Amino acid sequence: MAQQPQLSFPKGILPIVFIGIILLIFITKSTVTIDAGEAGVLWKRFDGGVVIDEPPLGEGFHLVAPWNTVIVYETRQMELTEKMKVLSSNGLDIQLEATAWYQPKADELGKLHQTKGTNYLDRVLKPAMRSATRSVVGRYTPEQIYSSKRDAIQEEIFDETKRIVNDQFIQLNDVL
Repeated sequence: MAQQPQLSFPKGILPIVFIGIILLIFITKSTVTIDAGEAGVLWKRFDGGVVIDEPPLGEGFHLVAPWNTVIVYETRQMELTEKMKVLSSNGLDIQLEATAWYQPKADELGKLHQTKGTNYLDRVLKPAMRSATRSVVGRYTPEQIYSSKRDAIQEEIFDETKRIVNDQFIQLNDVL
């Protein structure tokens, strides 16, 4: 009876393969790509949490420790459209639609993430816009809203909303 040849690996190849697999996992967990119009907030698990004393990570390829996390925010101008029912100065219901152009303040993304989180739109901008709109529209009659004072009302809503969100790490570009 003939013996079958045995497959044998050179001694030491198994630890090299194991180290290679660990290294591959380590590298894939350590890379982050940030696309155009975005920035990343670094969260360090073992070193103080959200990094607020350095600028956010810019566009491109970055290496980070695998135990840290990068939270990516869009920094382009975005739009929020709200349909609201508000009261005029004489108590009549007014249906209106307002659109805000906004973006997070890119140099303060760490503070935005630390204090408001990724859903800053629902926590800050929407309530601020609703509050400002109700406050401003409540000073005018329906006739003024739909005719002569429309541009002035729009400007007042913008100014009041901007005042509310100014120290909330959000840049309000316009309200329409």
